[in-house]
Amino acid sequence: MSLDPIVRAYGKELKSAYRYFYDSVKKYDRIVVFRHIKPDFDALGTQMGLATFLKDNFPNKEIHVVGDNHVTFTPRLFPEMERLNDDWFNTPFLAIVVDVGDHERIADPRYTKAERICKIDHHPCKKEIAPHPIVDLESAAAAELMSDVLLKFKGMTLSKEAAHYLYIGIVGDSGRFLYSSTSSHTFAIAQSLLSTGIDINSIYLAMYEKKVDDLRVMAYVLNHFSVTPGGVAYYLMPQSVQDEFKLTSEQGKNNVNLFANIEGINAWCSITEDSDPKDPCWRISLRSKAKDISGVATKWHGGGHAQASGAKIKTLDELPAFLFDMDALFLTK
Repeated sequence: MSLDPIVRAYGKELKSAYRYFYDSVKKYDRIVVFRHIKPDFDALGTQMGLATFLKDNFPNKEIHVVGDNHVTFTPRLFPEMERLNDDWFNTPFLAIVVDVGDHERIADPRYTKAERICKIDHHPCKKEIAPHPIVDLESAAAAELMSDVLLKFKGMTLSKEAAHYLYIGIVGDSGRFLYSSTSSHTFAIAQSLLSTGIDINSIYLAMYEKKVDDLRVMAYVLNHFSVTPGGVAYYLMPQSVQDEFKLTSEQGKNNVNLFANIEGINAWCSITEDSDPKDPCWRISLRSKAKDISGVATKWHGGGHAQASGAKIKTLDELPAFLFDMDALFLTK
C-alpha cells in the first residue's frame, strides 16, 4: 500500500519504539492483546484490529484477545473475548497493551506475567508499564496510532477485516472526526483504511443504529436534563431508572451526545449510578464543545482527552462541587 506523505512523515521520534514493537512481534510465538476495562469503540477496535492483523500475517503464531465484553458491542460489532486459564500464562508470551494509560485500568491483570510488554496508546499515564511504549497524546484514537504502526510494518499486509475494526476505533474516539484531536494524519490514516475496501455505510449503521426502546430512554433524558449557569448540560441516570428501562450502568451514558451542537451549551455529561459493590459511585461521561475538560476529569478521579473524558463522584453530595469546577471553565474570563 502506498502511504500518504503525511503518514510517512509521522512518528519519526518514535522510530525506536516502532522497531522494538516489530522485533517483539517477530520474536514471540505466543501473543495476547490487552486493553482497558469497560471497553469503548476505540479499545475494542484497536484490540481486534491488531489481533486480526497478527493472525493474517503470522498464521503460525498463537494470538489471543482478553478482557471484559461490552454489553452491546459484543458480539454485535466485535467477537466475544477469549477465556484463557491461568496455566496458559505460565509459558513465556508477549503482552501488547492498547488504549490504556494507567495499569489499574487494564482489563486482565495477567499482563504482568508476560516476558515482554509492548504498549500503544494515546493517554497520559502516572506509571509506565512498558520499556519502549508507543505513545502519542495528540492522536485522536489509539486505533489511529495503531494503524500507523501496522501500515509501516514492512512486508506485512493490512486486510479489509483488520481495517474495518481500526476504522471503528478511529470514528468512535474522534467523535466521527469532529473532536479537535482530529488532524490531517487522522484523515490520512482513514484514507489508507478506506483503500482496503471497507464499507463505511455498514460500519456507521452498525455503530449508531438504535432501537425503538432507545427512543423512550432518549425521551426520559430530554425531560430530565439540567443546564448550569456556565452552560453545562447534564442528566442523572439513577439505578431505579436503569432498572425501569433495563439498562446497565455502561448504557447510561449512551445519550450524552444529545446535547452536542446546541447553542448555549458548552459541555455536557451523563451522570450514571454504578451499584457495583466493589466500587459504588456515580460515573460521569464528559464532552466539551471547545474547552479542555480533561483537567476537571483528572481532579474527579478520572481523565481522558480535551473534549471527551470520564470522571466519577462517590455520592450526589459531591455533584455541586463537580459542577462548580465545570462551570469555572466557562464563567472565568
